[in-house]
Amino acid sequence: MSQKPNRAVLFVNGDLPEPEKIRAQLTTDDLLIAVDGGMRHMASLGLIPDLIIGDLDSANPALMQDYRTQGVEIRTFPVDKDETDLEIALDASLDLGLESIWVVAALGGRMDQSLGNIFLLTRPDLADYDVRLVDGVSEVFLIRTSASINGEVGDRVSLLPLSGPADGIHTQGLQFPLENETLYPHKTRGISNRLSSPSATISLQRGLLLCIHETTQMNKRSG
Repeated sequence: MSQKPNRAVLFVNGDLPEPEKIRAQLTTDDLLIAVDGGMRHMASLGLIPDLIIGDLDSANPALMQDYRTQGVEIRTFPVDKDETDLEIALDASLDLGLESIWVVAALGGRMDQSLGNIFLLTRPDLADYDVRLVDGVSEVFLIRTSASINGEVGDRVSLLPLSGPADGIHTQGLQFPLENETLYPHKTRGISNRLSSPSATISLQRGLLLCIHETTQMNKRSG
């Protein structure tokens, strides 16, 4: 890659229900990182990673050798370590100074891995970065002060407070608006709201909100 990329796109080894929708949103300025077994998703899309990273315990050896032959950089870490492969890949993205990070296929499969991937969003050093978990039909991201959502009317939007109550929440563009209100971790009020316009804004004064935005297509599948 001849110029500095605008965004890091990390492919993880979780579920990817709509891979073609991810491919359609990639640009030539993206830095593509295969996180261990996540290289299988890249291979199915005909993508060549700029970097492969992880302990490679779930990677396809033949596929990895093929990428190595093509000159792809591979960073190997011990299987016994204190961090997951995704955490290490996030560190690498931050070292490159990339402020936008997509984590593809980070959910599904093992529950502990999925929850761990979500909780990684709360890292203090990610506070000034736009980091989203995406799979083609949903996006998951953390709101610390404010955020905007773009989609279609009827898309499902759930707001879940993390690390205690989230206070002073204001929303615009949602079917059930919140006006200077509080959401609590032990209550489910923030689940299953809907976009009432193609864009919405959410802000809060204190706390952390996990936003889960699911497209209308996903809503029809799970409804």
